Amino acid sequence: MKDTLKKKHLKGNIIRIERSSIHDGQGLRTVIFLKGCQLSCPWCSTPESQSFEFEKGYDQRLCTACGRCIESCPENAITLSDDGLGVITDRDKCVGCFRCFEVCQANAVKKYGFTMTVDDLMKEISKDEIFYFHSGGGITLSGGEPLCQPDFCAALLEKCKINGIHTALESSLYTPYSSLDTVLPWLDHLYADLKHMDNQMHTLWVGASNQTTLDNLIKADQTSYHFGEIIRIPLIPGYNDTDSNLAATLGFCTKLKKIKEIELLPYHRLGSDTYRLLGLDYRCRDLLPPSEEHVKERAEFMNSLLTGIPIRSGSEIT
Repeated sequence: MKDTLKKKHLKGNIIRIERSSIHDGQGLRTVIFLKGCQLSCPWCSTPESQSFEFEKGYDQRLCTACGRCIESCPENAITLSDDGLGVITDRDKCVGCFRCFEVCQANAVKKYGFTMTVDDLMKEISKDEIFYFHSGGGITLSGGEPLCQPDFCAALLEKCKINGIHTALESSLYTPYSSLDTVLPWLDHLYADLKHMDNQMHTLWVGASNQTTLDNLIKADQTSYHFGEIIRIPLIPGYNDTDSNLAATLGFCTKLKKIKEIELLPYHRLGSDTYRLLGLDYRCRDLLPPSEEHVKERAEFMNSLLTGIPIRSGSEIT
């Protein structure tokens, strides 16, 4: 009884909830984006999910320079810009109290991150159950890296399974295996990112070795848990779309017993504006998204290797 109550009141840090998604699993999905990630992929389309701390964004285009945020700041960290058309925050002084967010009536100040209990989130999920029933959908945990909050994820997924809701999780698997093992009993589908098979290239681009990801995927594949593995390759031009890397990825995937398919997810720029709002540098500003023809050709190349694993050119990377 105490354990059940504890799970109900577990809290998770979330950045947003998206409803009726068709790109994150079968049917219509409710996608919960959790905050925090240990990798630093330069193409990340959710930069607001990388930090484990709640963050403040600012859109000067919406700012009316009313001064409410300046007056509300207890640390005097906000001042009027020289041209009088906006405000400037001294990030060294800002303590993250978000009073400026609370008083901003123009929606110029953004808050990235909020906390919910398992029970509160289940109340939100239950609003979409009718769509799951008719479409074969369910919930998908994404991020950030959801396995940075393993106990919360496991409790939520368990609750969903008890209620007959299909479950999926999107992960880089860059996490201790114990965190992954915590959620596996409650998963229907595991979406695992394989960004690059060459460890040196992987480390250079995302800041960490790929060995943890590969080891975790093999360990999970050998368990008795009943879930399907969908391998996702975020297709980044000039980084991992070469014949050699795609063939190596496919070679690794042929060893997996639970694999259902491989998805090629083309790089896009949909999150680039969020970097500006957060005051972050977008390192892929000069990188062009791959054409639809290029993505299909890459899928055809992988299919030509005749491994028997379905290859799909999927939605854009999230």
